[in-house]
Amino acid sequence: MQALFIGQAYIDVTFLADQLPKGDEKSIARDYAVSFGGNAVTAAFCCAKLGGEPELLCSQADDWLARMFLDMAAKYGICVHGRKVRESSLSFIMPKDGKRAIVRCRDNDFLHPFPPLTLTGMKALHVDGHMPDAALHYAKTCRELGILTSLDGGAVRADTDELLGSIDVPVVSERFCQQLDKSEGETLAYLRSKGCRVGAVTLGEHGTVWYANGGPDQHMPSLDVPMEKVIDSNGAGDVFHGAYIASYLKNPDGDWQDHFHFARGASTHAIQHLGNENSLPGFDDVSKARAEFAEKPARALN
Repeated sequence: MQALFIGQAYIDVTFLADQLPKGDEKSIARDYAVSFGGNAVTAAFCCAKLGGEPELLCSQADDWLARMFLDMAAKYGICVHGRKVRESSLSFIMPKDGKRAIVRCRDNDFLHPFPPLTLTGMKALHVDGHMPDAALHYAKTCRELGILTSLDGGAVRADTDELLGSIDVPVVSERFCQQLDKSEGETLAYLRSKGCRVGAVTLGEHGTVWYANGGPDQHMPSLDVPMEKVIDSNGAGDVFHGAYIASYLKNPDGDWQDHFHFARGASTHAIQHLGNENSLPGFDDVSKARAEFAEKPARALN
């Protein structure tokens, strides 16, 4: 195992429709996709598609949705370490105009402790906070072993402050900043104060603000994709995480600007496709996206 990803597993049903029916109404979707879902899960699949060798610690039930998920993981060569729940989690996603509405059915009532795993040879850990006890345990262990630790900070959770003490690369969302009642710059300062050597705030179409290894705060603009080419933004952030982990695994001594630029190309590819599996990029897809679209104008840091 080169990398371990820890999070909640979903089956995602993504559909394109103009509106949701109400009452006894019915409507027909224009297209749909069924795929794996979940923050760290989608990141793990992206990492695998880009040549990494990830393993996945995630929720796992004993039902037909779980068997579907395991088939998907096997297709990408991902070893799944399941933590027992009663039923699989499911998401219904409706992308529209660059945004997405989501209804989730989630079972995170774990019936057993998280499993102990051998970390020999591992180079990176990525967690999304949905399995907090396992995330904290493995983040602390990996930090002690000198293994890179990464966090998808989609939201501030009860243990986030403690967890950040063992995270090398937190990449957090605008919502994370809002929950802290901090600007982007103040959030980066907070991440610095926790000892995170690389930190970033993703801003969707407005790009990413970040720092690395004691350097100044920087703005990486997004690539300028015409709105008519934006099909499904759901999962693009997860692809971003999986891609920078894959880039790190390929070149651990590389510059984080290069890792993030690679990840930007990967997420640019992702938003042009429906559903998480269709969104996964290969190296050629990343190169094509980076060559096809120019950067948007840089913006002042807040």
